[in-house]
Amino acid sequence: MSDGVDIGADDNEPPPLTLIGPWLRTHAVPSPKKIVFSYDPDEFEEFVKEWVPALTTKYVAVQRHGGSGDHGVDVAGYLTPYGLEGTWHNYQCKHYGEALTWSKAAPEIRKMFASVVGGYFTMPQQYVFVAPIIGPRLVRRLSKKTESKTEFLKELAFTSDPAITSLTSEKRRELQELAEATDFSMFTTLDMDDMLSLHRTTPHWAVRFPQPPAPRPQRMLPPDAHAPKEARYIQQLVRAYGELWGEQADTLERVAEHDEACDHLRRQREAFYSAESLRLFARDSTSDGHFDAVLDDVHDIVVEVAAGRFEFGYDRMQAVLAASGNVELTKTILTEFVRPLDRKGVCHHLANADRLIWCRGGAA
Repeated sequence: MSDGVDIGADDNEPPPLTLIGPWLRTHAVPSPKKIVFSYDPDEFEEFVKEWVPALTTKYVAVQRHGGSGDHGVDVAGYLTPYGLEGTWHNYQCKHYGEALTWSKAAPEIRKMFASVVGGYFTMPQQYVFVAPIIGPRLVRRLSKKTESKTEFLKELAFTSDPAITSLTSEKRRELQELAEATDFSMFTTLDMDDMLSLHRTTPHWAVRFPQPPAPRPQRMLPPDAHAPKEARYIQQLVRAYGELWGEQADTLERVAEHDEACDHLRRQREAFYSAESLRLFARDSTSDGHFDAVLDDVHDIVVEVAAGRFEFGYDRMQAVLAASGNVELTKTILTEFVRPLDRKGVCHHLANADRLIWCRGGAA
C-alpha cells in the first residue's frame, strides 16, 4: 500500500489508470518499449490496432481479426468499403520472446496464400510483419525481393505445412501459380521503434504509457480587473452581499467601499483562480475529464448542503464552502494536486455555471 493506493501483490505491476498518479511518483516508470515487450499476444494485437490508423489517412476502417480461425489476418486496414473483398493491408502480429525469423514468417506467408485460394479474402495489397524484435536476417531476406521469392517457392515445393498439404491438387497448383505471379515487395517488416514513433501520434499513447505529470505551477492570482469568465459567480456574490448588507453592498462599486464585503470578494476570487489554475493544469497534463470529475464530486456533496434552509444566501454560500473541504474526491491522476483552496474555487466554478445558486427567489 502506497499513498492510499493498493498496487496489488506485485509491486512492479501498475494499478488501473485512475489510480496511477500516486503510483507513478513512488515507482520507476518502465519505458514504453519494455511495456510492449510485457504484452501477451492479444494485448499486442490491440496495441497494433491502435497505431495502424496513424500509418495513413487513407484507411476506411481498421479491424482486428486475430484469434482462432483468423486465416492469417491479425489486423486489417481497409482502403475501400469492401473490407477483405476490396483493397486492404494485412498487419501480421508476432509477439515472441525472441526475434521474428524467416522460419516463423514463411508459414504465415503460406497461410495467407492458402486463404486467398480458399476464397477467404482477396490478396492484400501489402503484408506487414509486426513484432517487438525483427531478426536482422529476416529484414535482409525481405529487402531482397527476388531472393526471398525464390527461397519461398523452393520451400513451397517440399513443405509439410498442413496449410499446404491439406489442399487439393488443384488448389495447390492455383497457390503455386499465385505465388509465382506475386510481387514479393508486398512483404515488409516494422520494428518496435517505428511502432512506438507512430503510436505516439495517436490519442491512445497517453493512456497506454502514462508518465508522471509535471509539477503543478504556482497558484494563479486574480487580475485586478474582473474577467468576462467571472461574470456569473461574481453576480451571485454581489446579490448575496446585497441581501445581507442591503444598499451598503448591493453593487460592485459599493462592495469596493464595504470593508467586509470587499475582503470576502477578494478571497473568493483567489479561490476561483486557484481552481482555474487546477483546470488548466488538468487540461495540459492529464487526459480529458479529470477536472470535470472534481467538479462533479464536490457538487454531489455540497448540493445537499445548498438545499438546506438559510435566512440569507450568504449563509448558504458559507456553509457550502465549508462543506467542500470535507468532500472525498474520487482517486484519479489529478486528485493529489487538488489544494484546499481549489475546493472553494470549484464551488464558484459551479456557481458560474448556475449549478449552485446562493440566493433563492426573485431575480438573480
